[in-house]
Amino acid sequence: MKNYKAIKYQELEEGISIVSLNRPEKLNAFTIQMIEELHDLFNKLEWDLDVRVLILTGEGRAFSAGTDLNESTRINMPEVPEEYRDIKYMDIPEISKRQYYGQKRASQLVLRLREIPQPIIAAIKGPAVGMAFAISLAADIRIAGESARFRNSVFLLGLSGVDIGNSYFLPRLIGLSRAAEIIYTARFVDAQEAERIGLVSRVVPDEKLMDEAIALAKVLVAKSPLGLRLTKSSINVNINAPNLESALAIENRTQALCMNTTDPREGITAFFEKRDPKYPRR
Repeated sequence: MKNYKAIKYQELEEGISIVSLNRPEKLNAFTIQMIEELHDLFNKLEWDLDVRVLILTGEGRAFSAGTDLNESTRINMPEVPEEYRDIKYMDIPEISKRQYYGQKRASQLVLRLREIPQPIIAAIKGPAVGMAFAISLAADIRIAGESARFRNSVFLLGLSGVDIGNSYFLPRLIGLSRAAEIIYTARFVDAQEAERIGLVSRVVPDEKLMDEAIALAKVLVAKSPLGLRLTKSSINVNINAPNLESALAIENRTQALCMNTTDPREGITAFFEKRDPKYPRR
């Protein structure tokens, strides 16, 4: 992997990697560079069969404070600063078009989070607001430290309250009424409330957050590698399945694909021998 600046990427033991938003001095606020580096990483992970689970977190005391508003002010001037001109859409003279493509590029991150085959565990402490709140919603599993706080802060900036997929994910996670109230009011949701309403799976002390995320990742990588990938892709499809028949068709397809590998034989043998299965890495 290339050396990144706005994110930090590290591979742990077999099959587990961590990507950290890495601007702790700015509470990991999202910049164009961070967005582009995440896109680059996700493009690589899509075909990396060795990485089976990805943990997403933030360096320092925050997950992320959302979009870097200082940068937004600079790049929305008629004359684009020199350091941004290597970004393709930044050389567009019309500010409105430039803003549109920048918004689209940021929003595509949630698509990439869902498209890559690795289940994503978001380990969240401190604020996860604005764009970061929306990004966290796209993870497969969210674990919160006790300091975690979520907020749809984009609605406080004179913009629409729906942004970067939050109107899609949040009602599916916690129900329409609760989601609407959180989106409309732009209030903080602390870790305890987030756990109570199902926004996060569990709350742990901040100092144990990464240990908990890694322990969960180890549970996932113990599964069949192909089965794990197909499970995520099937969940992606079936969350919008029009009927039960369609959902069953997807599930039947994935089971048939898995049956044509050696993994079920190893899984069944391990079950009867009362041991952990030893699946091929790919």
